Amino acid sequence: MEPTQSERPVAVRTYLDFEKPIAELESKVTELKTLESGEGVSISEEIKKLEQKAKAALVDTYAKLTPWQKTQVARHPDRPHTLDYITALIDDFTPLAGDRYFSEDEAVMGGLGRFRGKPVVVIGHEKGSDTEGRIRHNFGMARPEGYRKAVRLMDMADRFNLPVITLVDTAGAYPGIGAEERGQAEAIARSTDKCLELGVPIIAVVIGEGGSGGAVAIATANRILMLEHSIYTVASPEAAASILWRDSAKAIDAATNMKITAQDLDTLGVIDVIVREPVGGAHRDRALAIQTASDAIAKALAEFEGKSPTEIRRLRHERFLSIGRQL
Repeated sequence: MEPTQSERPVAVRTYLDFEKPIAELESKVTELKTLESGEGVSISEEIKKLEQKAKAALVDTYAKLTPWQKTQVARHPDRPHTLDYITALIDDFTPLAGDRYFSEDEAVMGGLGRFRGKPVVVIGHEKGSDTEGRIRHNFGMARPEGYRKAVRLMDMADRFNLPVITLVDTAGAYPGIGAEERGQAEAIARSTDKCLELGVPIIAVVIGEGGSGGAVAIATANRILMLEHSIYTVASPEAAASILWRDSAKAIDAATNMKITAQDLDTLGVIDVIVREPVGGAHRDRALAIQTASDAIAKALAEFEGKSPTEIRRLRHERFLSIGRQL
């Protein structure tokens, strides 16, 4: 398996546009620490005050993110991806490849392993963590064979009575000509249908972007968890702006109007749990973000212990049929 972000040192922190004031403060802290070590002059009090100021700015900024800013955070290049979660949370992970029809699609990673000592099947979109990885994983945009692989894995989970954990992180299914020729829409539909018919619990976690049917195909779950600064959309804000206003520059307006944040979707009853992120986003403390998600997954799985396949299936159906009925 390729090295994950958690295994790579982050040499330079990547700042988003709205984080410029924070970047300036933290850069100044770094400069003063370098000066202190080089000159042997004690300026620890000044450094401490500046660090407190930077932390306060970070807390204040992330307490009032707009939907578009959350979109930027959800797409942050240093945010932990599926392979980071698998490496940290799944013991004895054995990846399975291929859809038994056409080929392997590395935009969807999946296999068998143990989550907190119990056997599970894990399926997730993988965006890649560097240029080579992003190309290999097609930026997390799956082709039909990726969703057919997901169906194959879910069939296996059902056959051996294994819970399914899915990690959602995609801008959407790949819209290429080849993908369409090989039945992209049909593959997404069959994957969604397979989610609904499983007799084992399926827990989905939106860890970054949840884009359109490409996300729903593995997120039609008993419980949908969503990281605090992730997004879940019917289409990307840029695509929605192009469709509605014929102007992708209006993506900020689209993000605001589409109700794509975890907070909006929790209010609407589309998701079940908001998983808190470290201050400054999951990319600031990947280990803590992954551990918090792990606790939320374990809690969700515990809700279905002892339940029969028929009851698990019924509860999943009722969960989706109830969306919008009380609005």
